[in-house]
Amino acid sequence: MAEKEYEIVIVGGGPGGLTAGLYGSRANRKTVLIEKYMPGGQIANTEEVEDYPGFEKISGSELAMKMTDHAKSFGLEVVSDEVKEVYAEGDDRFVVCASGDVYKAKAVILSTGGSPTFLNIPGEVEFTGKGVSYCAICDGAFFRDEVIVVAGGGDAAVEEGIFLTKFGKKVIIIHRRDQLRAQKIIQERAFKNKKIEFIWDTVIEKVNGDDKVRSLTLKNVKTGESSELEAGALFVFIGFVPNSNITREELKKDEGGYIITDNAMQTSLKGVYACGDVRSQLVRQITNAVGDATTAAVAAEKYIEELED
Repeated sequence: MAEKEYEIVIVGGGPGGLTAGLYGSRANRKTVLIEKYMPGGQIANTEEVEDYPGFEKISGSELAMKMTDHAKSFGLEVVSDEVKEVYAEGDDRFVVCASGDVYKAKAVILSTGGSPTFLNIPGEVEFTGKGVSYCAICDGAFFRDEVIVVAGGGDAAVEEGIFLTKFGKKVIIIHRRDQLRAQKIIQERAFKNKKIEFIWDTVIEKVNGDDKVRSLTLKNVKTGESSELEAGALFVFIGFVPNSNITREELKKDEGGYIITDNAMQTSLKGVYACGDVRSQLVRQITNAVGDATTAAVAAEKYIEELED
């Protein structure tokens, strides 16, 4: 087991982590980013990004590469490893990796993101980015005048379904129960929207298509009857799980498990910051992660300065 010393350690290589790495390195702090997979996070698997300022349209993989190269140009080190635990001892913060390596630093920035809850049905993985999506703001505009299906019945599903009516000729919300779980005021808006239809007591069993989504195989949970529904897109909103259980010390979180920070992105553990999807906030967008990370990295640099003084 090797112990390596840095000033800032960043956990997670999505847009937030890469931005934090850019600012940390640019401030001449010895900074390392640890990412289990390829840098870029979820955007690396996004076919097209058209809501990031300065790029009218760019592939997610290309944007991830540009962000990575930019951060590395200032000296950011990127390590491929899986972080298992973060803990504190006095003024030092330690990051323990699956390889056995331990990184010692004065500040740690958590950009660990989270994962949407999947339906785990045939065709879901194959058609992700080709009609299956987990982000209406990101991908809704790609399905203008299509029949769009939303899976779920909570606040996120209904709110995103309402949003998707801006693009689809029809939005069908499919829920496994006979009533929504969303707040009443959100339900009322959806019921009044003439472009929204509901299919109750039903689950989606399979995504069908060729080069894109063409239809869904449905099953009524009460009758057992199967049916086919023609659709051009499926948006899944049955939950999102933040990767927030990584520190030995229990961080302050909201009811959804998202890390709560102050306006400097500092968590309840001094010297540990959080940015992006793992943090409690209103929306989950690339721009949010980048803004959070800028604040977190600047705050971490100031924190290290205070320790040095």
